Amino acid sequence: MRLQKVQEALNTKKIPFEYTEEDGCGSIDFMFRGLKFHVWEYEDSVWGAETNVFAAGRSEDVEGDYEEIISREILSWPDMITPN
Repeated sequence: MRLQKVQEALNTKKIPFEYTEEDGCGSIDFMFRGLKFHVWEYEDSVWGAETNVFAAGRSEDVEGDYEEIISREILSWPDMITPN
């Protein structure tokens, strides 16, 4: 199981997501406030992830401690409103 920090952030925010794994890389797709988001992990001489969590209409690559960076952004979002 990959992208565990990102999955934990999404679970904390109660945002449902779909997780898949291919060629040893994790992929997460989810909706938040009517917008589609993704975190697609890659390994191309360095590990990183392509994501649009910073701007829904624009993807960017995040390398280094990408899980921490992406998780921190997700955790900064407002909480989902859940029915009682």
